[in-house]
Amino acid sequence: MANTTFTGPVRSESTLKTVSKNATSGTITEVTTLGDAPVSLADADVTLTNATHSGRILLVPDGGQDNTYTLPAPIAGSVFRFVYAGGAADATDAIIVTPGNANFYVGGVTFLDSDNEVSSVFSDGNSNSSIQLNVPAGFDITIVGKDSTNYQIFGNVTSATAPAFADQ
Repeated sequence: MANTTFTGPVRSESTLKTVSKNATSGTITEVTTLGDAPVSLADADVTLTNATHSGRILLVPDGGQDNTYTLPAPIAGSVFRFVYAGGAADATDAIIVTPGNANFYVGGVTFLDSDNEVSSVFSDGNSNSSIQLNVPAGFDITIVGKDSTNYQIFGNVTSATAPAFADQ
């Protein structure tokens, strides 16, 4: 199939989906959905999918316990944006992990210390597959699939305790 070029706006009464097609099998995989409502994540461990979560704002609740959000295997162009949706500083942590250490983060986040300091926290760029957002007062983290191995991460975290990258 050829590429299509539009010179005017593209409109949809629902959503737009970006997909990838396996050249050998012809299998279609959803990469991201644009235009859908935010997803309120459960106060529990959640395994994310591209079809349901990529391209949408993911509202993270004020947790009753530490919650782990597991990303799917990276696909170039997938986008996961996590936004803290609690009404007060959380007493628990939000942990965002890749499927494993072979799928690691590249990049870092800005740490806005609630004691009025600003700093940066970076992944090691070769194996850190987990970020722990410790007792956040707020955060806005974007994670983008760079390719089929790695995720780019950026954003900010406000807390009295710095976020931490680690291997799983």
